[in-house]
Amino acid sequence: MVVEGPMITVIAGFLSSLGYLDILVVYLFVVIGDLVGDSIYYAGGRWGRKRFVRRWGRYVGVTMERIMQLQEYFAEHKGKTLIVAKLSHAIGAPVLVAAGVANVPYWQFVGINFLATLPKSLVLLLIGFYFGKGYAKISEYLDYTALGMVALAALLIMLYLMKKKIHKNLSNKE
Repeated sequence: MVVEGPMITVIAGFLSSLGYLDILVVYLFVVIGDLVGDSIYYAGGRWGRKRFVRRWGRYVGVTMERIMQLQEYFAEHKGKTLIVAKLSHAIGAPVLVAAGVANVPYWQFVGINFLATLPKSLVLLLIGFYFGKGYAKISEYLDYTALGMVALAALLIMLYLMKKKIHKNLSNKE
């Protein structure tokens, strides 16, 4: 869940619908795992920024001046920025790292991400759960269909054998 949260969350919801996992326990672990992953991104930005700027900054256009601008931006818009990033998968990781680079206070960072993680994780879990319920229903119909096909095949074989026996008995009487 820490590495690939959304996919694992959907799979865990699927397994919960089939009765292999408890959905409330899964939800708790999904939220915790997501926050741990977010914290790792944040820590990378927070404690790796100076080393990154000194070593790679000139190659990618990152300077201490730009980091100061980033800090100012996050000071004004941290809530909106973190929530939008959290709810979108495309820009999530870079923004979480940027929050660390901008020195957003950690407990504010975790609090905002927690509030965004709750509905996001719940939606992904429910997608997997209801997909699993649909799978179980379709599987039930497929089981009935397969059983019907086996019964039909057995009936056709019996009819073929009876026809063959009747045909053989009529040929012997002649």
